[in-house]
Amino acid sequence: MNQFRRPESLIRFVSAQFKSYDFLIVNTHKKGFEQMHETIQNGQRKQIDGVDRVHYEGYWIKCYEPPLNNLKAKKSLIQSLTRRLFNHMEHGINIPGRLLEDVRAAYEAEQDPRKKRVKGAMLAGALFNRAADIFTHLVDLEASGVEILPDSDLMHTCDQCLREALEYGSLVKHRNGDPGIDELWGEPFKAFIMSVDDFYESRYLKIAMTMNNIDQAAEYMAQCIRDDPRFPGVDQLILEYARAARRKCETLRTDDDIFDVWSDFVVAGEEVTDFSPRQYTAQSGEVLIDVLDVKHMLKTGVRLIAFITRARTPMPKSTENFLSECELYKRRRC
Repeated sequence: MNQFRRPESLIRFVSAQFKSYDFLIVNTHKKGFEQMHETIQNGQRKQIDGVDRVHYEGYWIKCYEPPLNNLKAKKSLIQSLTRRLFNHMEHGINIPGRLLEDVRAAYEAEQDPRKKRVKGAMLAGALFNRAADIFTHLVDLEASGVEILPDSDLMHTCDQCLREALEYGSLVKHRNGDPGIDELWGEPFKAFIMSVDDFYESRYLKIAMTMNNIDQAAEYMAQCIRDDPRFPGVDQLILEYARAARRKCETLRTDDDIFDVWSDFVVAGEEVTDFSPRQYTAQSGEVLIDVLDVKHMLKTGVRLIAFITRARTPMPKSTENFLSECELYKRRRC
């Protein structure tokens, strides 16, 4: 038996949870790719400079052969995505599933709103790990020839843990302190309900959305200082950093190019944040953003793009906060 039985109720539930994310998919291509979309379909593949690439939302993304579509590969993928999830979320929430009832009791007894938020995030982590544990054990059982029926008690428990994990997941923050990335919570579950091939294909669309988010932040930041005589050429450094970020976003850690890709990405960011502004005396009536505000904007923007790139997931709330901060700097120009 080489195909895991996937409960339809779980599939419908996970799909419903992320319908709000579809809005982001529809509204991400603001770069003028509409004409390109008329002739190039999402999913179209071709070689560019000897590299296999796939087209999604205006971006030609480096693509790879997915692993074999078997139970062992699915289990490995789910475990890898689970580790990745907790790597991008706030510290202290990776609570083992065996402690689920303990952390639930602590959450329900807590009266302080701020501490309750933290314990709710810990509860989300425990629920997630309980569901992930069930997933992996079900795969092991299925591989041993045990038939797992969609309405079994284990599947029902898994479904309940998933529902609660996604509910309490709204309390979890990203490592940068902003609200968490909802899409990361769904990745292991999508890997469970989809074939390995389909899951890897779906990630190319998400990478394209991530690239668009990178470009959105970079282009806005570059526009803010493009004509600033104290920061000549920094707008091009920002766009080069975005290019390096997109390349990092599409490159797997197992790729032979990763050593150059990662070092290029890091150095490109340092080129932006380490730039020393030129001495300049403003002309009469000339309005410029305060130099300290510009330096803070560059540091914050590079950090945001780094978070987006590493997560390979759009971060709309963090981006909105950054753009609002940039607008504040522009309004208080002197």
